[in-house]
Amino acid sequence: MAPKRINVSKLLQRLTRPRYLAIVLLLFFFISLYLICSSVLINQSPFLVVTSLAVQASSFIFSFTPIASFKSFLVNETSGANATLSAFIVPERSLRMADHYGADWTEKLSSCDLFDGSWVADDDSPVYKPGSCPYVDKAFDCFKNGRPDSGFLKHRWKPAKCEIPRFNGTEMLKLLTGKRMVFVGDSLNRNMWESLVCAIRESMHDKTKMVEVSGSREFKTQSFYSFKFEGCNCSIDFIRSPFLIKELRTGSRFEGVRLDKMHDKADEYRDADIVVFNSGHWWTHSKTKKGENFFREGDRIYSSLPVAEAYTRAMRTWGKWVDENMHPHRTRVFFRGYSASHFKGGQWNSGGNCHGETKPISNESHLAPYPSMMMSIAESVFAEMKTPVFYLNITKMTAYRKDGHPSIFRPPGKAGMPQDCSHWCLPGVPDSWNELLYAALVASQ
Repeated sequence: MAPKRINVSKLLQRLTRPRYLAIVLLLFFFISLYLICSSVLINQSPFLVVTSLAVQASSFIFSFTPIASFKSFLVNETSGANATLSAFIVPERSLRMADHYGADWTEKLSSCDLFDGSWVADDDSPVYKPGSCPYVDKAFDCFKNGRPDSGFLKHRWKPAKCEIPRFNGTEMLKLLTGKRMVFVGDSLNRNMWESLVCAIRESMHDKTKMVEVSGSREFKTQSFYSFKFEGCNCSIDFIRSPFLIKELRTGSRFEGVRLDKMHDKADEYRDADIVVFNSGHWWTHSKTKKGENFFREGDRIYSSLPVAEAYTRAMRTWGKWVDENMHPHRTRVFFRGYSASHFKGGQWNSGGNCHGETKPISNESHLAPYPSMMMSIAESVFAEMKTPVFYLNITKMTAYRKDGHPSIFRPPGKAGMPQDCSHWCLPGVPDSWNELLYAALVASQ
């Protein structure tokens, strides 16, 4: 069969119809303006230029979205345990940041691994004073629990090859105006959520405009918690879901998880504007690692299933749900990586301790082995997904901070409990996680 010829005359007639002509002219104007104004494209490859233009055009067409348009850049072409994913989505350049850091700020960020760096001395840290925030969980409030040293607060994470903006609570509220941000995960994501809430509160002149929605400060026993900020019509929520998938319980007894089904509260953040997920800490617990009658799919109960296989199935269930339920033009999806623990001489339930640590690890060769199994599984799932995932790969940066845990400084009445070398004092290390989150969001304006 002879190939079908294109009738150029008819094609031109169709394109000159009013509705088609308007679209063509608008796209031509948009692309031309973008090429003229965006000096960051000068040194990029043709592939990245085309990809960026395609995403910009898509954002123009779907202009109903409240999320700023995206540019697609290769961030790190290296591979290995301590590298971020080879590609992720970085938001469009902020003029304010360009003014401060230079016109090539976005270009530098695009080629920078934010999570490859070091902790540097910083007298301006922390963002909020120890003991000043009433919303810090008692277990994380090391100052009120009697920790005498404060040197661990005087450090800031600095990427090796780029600058990141300092956290600014006032600007953060502007970025969140009209939006809902939700943290979903385990108690370490609660650690991060409380850090962000306290950092924003510190910047507010009228702190009465920060309203507790659920009316209780017993964060540890809450599966849902929310703060609303009057004046910006925004909220920052926490939803407890340590596995991200469905937990199986009989009364208060925890019996296992369903690997093929999302947890019961997933629909509560389906329409959120920004979601920060995490899962990993509970997958290292002894009962989970044994995998005996703990994992289920449908009506099947696995008498034995390797935890790596179970975690892979759980993450794929999560990834599929995100792809099917979250629109990438409406919702920004973040996934916070594994947070390092620093037990020595045993684990949390067998005499492990970290008491007396007052300085970060300074020699990279002394860092604990990277949890390659869990992180490689998560990264492979991100690569399979249609939805862009911004991977907050904080594992290496936390591995240095053996000095940042509550250790023996537990709440009153909890004397004799095992040392806490997993969670973090607040203020403390999670403040830097939020500074990296802030950098990603501020760049989109």
